[in-house]
Parts: sequence; structure tokens; C-alpha cells
Amino acid sequence: MTITVSKQAYKELFQEAKETTTYLTPKDQSNHWDSICQYPPTLGQGWIRGIRLREGIWLSIYDYQLHDDLVVRGSDYFQGLGFSFFLQGEYTYNDVPHEAGQHLVCGSGNEAPAVRKEFTKQRFLQIDLGLQPGVLRSFMGNDSGELPPELQHLVHSPEQPSNWHLSTTTPVMQSIARQILQCPYQGISRRIDLESKVLQLLVLLVEQEIKLHTERRTILPIPPLKPGTLGRIYYAREILLRHLDCPPSLSGLAQQVKLNEYTLKQGFRKVFGTTVFGYLHEYRLEQARQLLEAQDMKTSEVAQAVGFANRGYFAALFRQKFGLNPKEYRKQGTNDC
Repeated sequence: MTITVSKQAYKELFQEAKETTTYLTPKDQSNHWDSICQYPPTLGQGWIRGIRLREGIWLSIYDYQLHDDLVVRGSDYFQGLGFSFFLQGEYTYNDVPHEAGQHLVCGSGNEAPAVRKEFTKQRFLQIDLGLQPGVLRSFMGNDSGELPPELQHLVHSPEQPSNWHLSTTTPVMQSIARQILQCPYQGISRRIDLESKVLQLLVLLVEQEIKLHTERRTILPIPPLKPGTLGRIYYAREILLRHLDCPPSLSGLAQQVKLNEYTLKQGFRKVFGTTVFGYLHEYRLEQARQLLEAQDMKTSEVAQAVGFANRGYFAALFRQKFGLNPKEYRKQGTNDC
């Protein structure tokens, strides 16, 4: 069975659910709060946790399962910036699949038509990070509050339509998201810890957005490809990056993106300047470097997070690329601090 509701009706159900809100910490004079409420019982079972960390920065955590398939039709309006990390479950948004290992970047702007479809028999686990545009300007803007060109696509005027795009959630981002879910502190210590994690995520998100923008501006002319092939090549890359620990074989990847192996190999080299698994190899090592810098993880844990089953093999490849083994690299970073 499928339930179809308008966006307005969907919002009203959530407003009703807020009547069950329990404040886990009392609101203080700065209007910080941490609350939890029931997911709308007519739609499913679970809960939503809302945490306001400071003026213009908030977190939402969704953990629920639907009674029936759900379709929500209407227009989305993003008053601020939104970053949604999909940790478990899958749905479609305007017919584009959204699944674990991805995050959605929503820029501020005017209403944009949207159709969201969710399905039963799966648990949905999602973390949303919300920012008012002024917060991003205060961190990243110049003296006049103007954002650098690489980030201006994130903040539109109310007259412009909202924009959104999917990106791959890196292992470092996934690690920080898990730490948000597992925060062991309470009270003011919890808020400080969560805010520090949010700022770490924001740094990584901004770095990723700048890199994507730079790639679009500096990409070399690509030899002509058949219509639709370029999109399938980029889709192949997304699949690789979302499955670092167990990537598909070349033939399996070709089947998923509906290309033959020869076209995939030749097209990938034309677009990215390297082979399919050469690209994966370099990406894994770069993500390992970031994990060593950002997290207190054992070398074996880092190796596993980026898809290397053999720690010794990983250490040798890391030394070959960066000139130091993983332990030496972390120690050097600690000394530099």
C-alpha cells in the first residue's frame, strides 16, 4: 500500500507530532535546547531529535520505519543551508535515488517542486545539519560578508530557486557522523562536543564543495562521448566511492551503469585521466591520510575504513605515496600541533 500526501499535510503531521516533544535539557537564556519527539504515528514508528547548538546552527536526527510506502508531493523551501547525511535506508527525491553513503547539499533559496518517495521494510537513519546563511558568511566570507566564488552557489536570494545536489560521504565524514550519534556526554559538555563535530563536518563539506567547483572550472576538454555516457561514467565513480570497502568488479560496475567494459574503461580514462581502479586506489589513500589527521583510530581501523584488508600492504602503499608509514605520519601531525 502507498500513502500519498501533500507537502502541507506532511508538515501538519509533524506539527502534531511535536506535541509529544520532551526537552532533554531545559531551554536556557540563549535558547539552546535538545529535544525528542515521536515520528508521526500515522506514518510510521520512531523518533526525531532536534538540537539547537547556537543561533543559526542546529542538528536533527531521524530514526524511524514506515507503516506503508510514502509519497510526498509539493514544494520545498530551504530558508537556510541544509546538509543531510544518509546513514541507513534509501528513498528517491525527484526520481533520483538517495542512499547510505551519500549526503544531500541543499542551498538556500525560493520554493522548488519536489516528489519524495520512501519505502517500508527498512530503517531510516539520517542526520541533518542546518545553517543560516549568515553563519556560513561569518566563517567563510570576507570583511563584507561575501562568500568566495566557489561557495556562492550555496546561498541564493529569496527570488532564486533552491538548488540541491548529492555528494559522496567520505570515510572521515562517516566517522564524525557516527560520533554525533554516539556522543557520550550530557548537558553543556554534550553541546560543546556536538558543536565541535558539526564544525569539523562543515570544514570537510566546504572543502569538498570547493574541490567540486574547482574541478568543474578547470576540467580539460573531454573527447566526444556518446549521449548519456558521460553521466554514466560519473555514476560509476560515485558507486566506487560509496563502496570503498567492497567495490564491484569491473564487469559488475559496467553492468550497474549500463555500459560495456571497454566503453567504461576508455571513458573513465578520458574523463579522469586514470584507470577505474587507479582512481579508487588514489582516493583510498587520500581518505586514509585525512582519517589519520582527523581521528584517533588505529592503523588497522583506518585501513579497514578505506577498504584495505591487509594492514601491512596498506602501510607499504601509504609510505610509497606519502613518504612515511601511517604511524609516522600521525606522529608527525601531532608534533606539528
